[in-house]
Amino acid sequence: MGASLSRRTEGTNRTEMTPGLGDIPEGCLACVFMNLTPPEICNLARLNRAFRGAASSDSIWVKKLPTNYQDLLNLLPPERYQNMSKKDIFALLSRPVPFDDGYKEVWLDRVTGRVCMAISAKGMAITGIDDRRYWNRVATEESRFHIVAYLLQIWWFEVDGVVKFPLPADVYTLSFRIHLGRFSKRLGRRVSSFEHTHGWDIKPVRFELSTTDGQLASCECYLDDMEQDYENRNHKRGCWIEYKVGEFIVSNSETVTEVRFSMKQIDCTHSKGGLCVDSVFIIPTDLIDC
Repeated sequence: MGASLSRRTEGTNRTEMTPGLGDIPEGCLACVFMNLTPPEICNLARLNRAFRGAASSDSIWVKKLPTNYQDLLNLLPPERYQNMSKKDIFALLSRPVPFDDGYKEVWLDRVTGRVCMAISAKGMAITGIDDRRYWNRVATEESRFHIVAYLLQIWWFEVDGVVKFPLPADVYTLSFRIHLGRFSKRLGRRVSSFEHTHGWDIKPVRFELSTTDGQLASCECYLDDMEQDYENRNHKRGCWIEYKVGEFIVSNSETVTEVRFSMKQIDCTHSKGGLCVDSVFIIPTDLIDC
């Protein structure tokens, strides 16, 4: 397109040149950018100076930020965001912002600007976690928090957590990220060991969530089903799986939402083990699998 325009204007006076993209008023560009996603805006900003100027306007980027973006900024030292443009604030909040001693993170989805959250296993109450006969902490690059809780063996399995945060109005899905078996690298290849993995095919694990305004959700799931997995090439072992607990609705952005969640298998007639617990995710529902 650029070459074609160049040929069309060769040999003509400047006054006879066909208007180009750079002649579009910034106000018009700003109206267009209002309806584009942040990645689309950033891509168009590379075209020329006019597009770059319009793409940096605070009036555009304040619309891409959630209504409570100041609550996210308050988790950071003021010097990190003072005198920043709204575009730079969006970029800053698109990266994980830790809180609660670094055991929880919140960030903005880069495409929609909606709030997402993750809670580390270290930010949850895990029965027996301090007894090395039952649990170990394992450092790994496969976790966004760089550490997971690995269960050797236990009879009473219970993981509980709570998060309090002024989430924007939206519909959210809460899920646990867990892994059957212990994984490591050997000669540069990822390998999984199932030496301690047992008991998850006898009784289901119960997942639950509740909110302060009375919303409840629960489900039960067998984490290991050897017969079914054998037929399906054992999809449940040796990989990270996010188990959906349920959904909840936030209708008021100005109040703090408290969400409690748990994962339990407390039938003490049998032991269970060989399970990695990484984190819990709270994500706007229609962003799941997008």
